[in-house]
Amino acid sequence: MSSLVQSVDWLAIAPPTLAAVVGLVVLVADLFVGEARKAVLGWISVAGLAAAALLLLPLLDGDRATFCVTGDADACSYVADRFTLVIQLLVLGGALLAALLSVTALKDADKEIPEGEYWFLLLSSAAGAALLPASRDLATLIVALEVASLPAFALVGIRRGDRKSSEAALKFFLSSVTATAVSLMGVSFVYATTGTLHLTRIADRIQHVDGQFHTLAQTGVILTLVGFAFKTAAVPFHFWVPDTYVGAPLPIAAYLSVVGKAVGFSGLILVTVIAFPSYADVWGPALAALAALTMTVGNVGALRQRSTRAYSAVRLLAWSSVGQAGYLLVPIASAAYSKDAQKAIGSTVAYALMYAAVNLGAFAVAALVARTSPLNRISDYRGLYARNPLSALVLGFFLLCLAGLPPGIIGLFAKVTVFSAVVDAGLGWLAVVMAVNVVIALFYYLQWTTLLFRAPEGEPGTHRVPAPLTAAIALTAVLGVALSGAPQLVLRFSETGLF
Repeated sequence: MSSLVQSVDWLAIAPPTLAAVVGLVVLVADLFVGEARKAVLGWISVAGLAAAALLLLPLLDGDRATFCVTGDADACSYVADRFTLVIQLLVLGGALLAALLSVTALKDADKEIPEGEYWFLLLSSAAGAALLPASRDLATLIVALEVASLPAFALVGIRRGDRKSSEAALKFFLSSVTATAVSLMGVSFVYATTGTLHLTRIADRIQHVDGQFHTLAQTGVILTLVGFAFKTAAVPFHFWVPDTYVGAPLPIAAYLSVVGKAVGFSGLILVTVIAFPSYADVWGPALAALAALTMTVGNVGALRQRSTRAYSAVRLLAWSSVGQAGYLLVPIASAAYSKDAQKAIGSTVAYALMYAAVNLGAFAVAALVARTSPLNRISDYRGLYARNPLSALVLGFFLLCLAGLPPGIIGLFAKVTVFSAVVDAGLGWLAVVMAVNVVIALFYYLQWTTLLFRAPEGEPGTHRVPAPLTAAIALTAVLGVALSGAPQLVLRFSETGLF
């Protein structure tokens, strides 16, 4: 039998494993730590995520693979290549920044949120998200997807007695479970027609499926993509996003907007370009249509937000994240038509890195404003410059990055790389749709930015910024400024090495 696996490469699997182990340590420690010292659990979690990210460094010297089929070095369940390491850095870095935001949020919640459970769930979700980009068989992919998702449902609804939070969690859970069920049906169809779950073997065998099973294989490809499209918040699988972001604790909304997307897009990339390249004529047009629809619906939704509506700032960021998901889908769709699929996928990874840094920064400033304005309306940001000049300048910079305007050079650079990918693929119509959507997005991003520098209504108060929140804002600001100074580093770093 050739189904036996090789010995485990512990260094290769160390980053997600450490995150999971620290999660278990925090859960057990919660039983013995008194109420007055619960904050120490948060700092253990922050340290654990930082250590997991540092464990990526020894893996830079070359590709590693483990859990491989004996006699076939190409059929492995876990591969730590360049693509894996970049996405794991994004995931663990995003989770670390969400953890820094959470330290302050839990302190302000005044025991409304159980701290031990919160940190265990966050670390468990981060472990699953870090596992997913390394997964190279459909079973591991689905397991990683659910390990990342199931704790997230609980985190969204973790506020005790909060009806809005419970409704958001229920909507998130029901829609996600439905998408997962559809995706599992697709996986079963693919397995039935190819007899394997390893992505590299699927790519070879699915080209030689008997004619009578061709429709079954095609259906399997489409259904498999549905679960990952849901995680990316692609339209029409986006309807859970605004209510979930509003109902969740703000650090969890930030986590979902970045890490949740990284999970969805890395899974989508793996199944399309590794497992189903021969079906590019099926998923290419489907993803191109999804990209156009997603960016349009997301940007129009953000444009319609009224500044005086409760939680309008979070809703705008939620709809904006849907629009950004459309931009992220563009290079993946382009990979189906491009002669250089690696470059197209690299554009998605580069855009995801930019989006992660600046979007987490925007959520960090939103968390700061929410401490004095719990309803978090866009109008609450009027005159922020008079109250807290540095926070206003940083948020303005992040919004300009998302809009793709100077001095947010990294945002402009990321959009240009996506335009380059779609033009090289010959998808002119999609480039036009993207250009129109960039103009729509400019309006609401600039509208919010100008509000920061207007004269405040009434006496300007002052925001006291706790140390963890300061660290999160400072880290994202430094990263955004540094990348704007040398944007070419992002593209060089995001070379995937998938092929």
